[in-house]
Amino acid sequence: MDQTRTLSLAGAAIGDDSPCYVIAEIGHNHQGDLEKAKQLFRAAKECGVDAVKLQKRDNRTLYTRELYEQPYLGENSYGDTYGAHREALEFGKAEYMELKAYAAEIGITFFATAFDFASADFLAALEMPAYKIASGDLTNTPLLQYIARLGKPMFVSTGGAAMDDVQRAYDTIMPINSQLCLLQCTAMYPVEAQDMNLRVIETFRAAYPDIVIGLSDHQSGIAMAVAGYVLGARVIEKHFTLNRAWRGTDHAFSLEPLGMRKMVRDLQRAHAALGDGVKRVLPGENKALYKMAKKLVAARDLPSGHQLQLRDIAIKSPNNGLPPYELENLIGRVLQRPLRQDESITFADLT
Repeated sequence: MDQTRTLSLAGAAIGDDSPCYVIAEIGHNHQGDLEKAKQLFRAAKECGVDAVKLQKRDNRTLYTRELYEQPYLGENSYGDTYGAHREALEFGKAEYMELKAYAAEIGITFFATAFDFASADFLAALEMPAYKIASGDLTNTPLLQYIARLGKPMFVSTGGAAMDDVQRAYDTIMPINSQLCLLQCTAMYPVEAQDMNLRVIETFRAAYPDIVIGLSDHQSGIAMAVAGYVLGARVIEKHFTLNRAWRGTDHAFSLEPLGMRKMVRDLQRAHAALGDGVKRVLPGENKALYKMAKKLVAARDLPSGHQLQLRDIAIKSPNNGLPPYELENLIGRVLQRPLRQDESITFADLT
């Protein structure tokens, strides 16, 4: 694979030969509760993920007044209006500073999605090590340029986009900031397997050989992340919760700790299993092949001076002798000593 694809984040080197970089997307699954956010950070760390991520919105400037004041009543609502709902879930500077310190304490990378200019400034003031761009902002070239100028790695989701949209975003960001990772994504929450179009990972790798490619996986299971890694995704973003039954739209398709732990385990195994592509005999195979593979032996008792014919030779296990592909090289040769039935035939026994 191409070694020019590299991205460095908080001491982690991400590239074709690296293990998968796993981001636990917490979003607002903390339900506006700082202690729950810490519990999620800790659980993600214990699952073996590399980074945790929140979402940051400046709600007053992000939404029109009509949408902000729109009634928002339902089982997943945290406020009577959509604006009140969003504000109830939003963390401010104090919470972010405490979570940043906590992430450093437990040893996990922490960053966030910036949904607007004010949020980008908010996160920049906190010296976030990276920025996520949501699928909805792939066409928001002014925001892409603004965040690119902050000079930090950018993870850009591509849900709901055509290739022209992806190319435009790439062309917008790369002249300013080459620390870019494009994430194949389907903007469905959750997404069914048949809508994930994982081969786009290969399309992105061919079109953009100079950047790391990843997958933002909204499928409720863990298998598609491993498939994405095998296809070349070296970053996996997966929604994370402590309880899929909690109130909120994201919990139902997020992974709980057991699922996240299994996904991280399987991604680590996939990295090891890919190997280097060189076909070779491994020492561990010898034991099994001793009984399964074959050798050439005398089909019956044969006297010295006998000229070997096809009927004189049998193919039997174990494989501690001449391999069967040498059969034609034995036909017509003369024995220099007698052989018993099932005795291995060697070239040293022949004229």
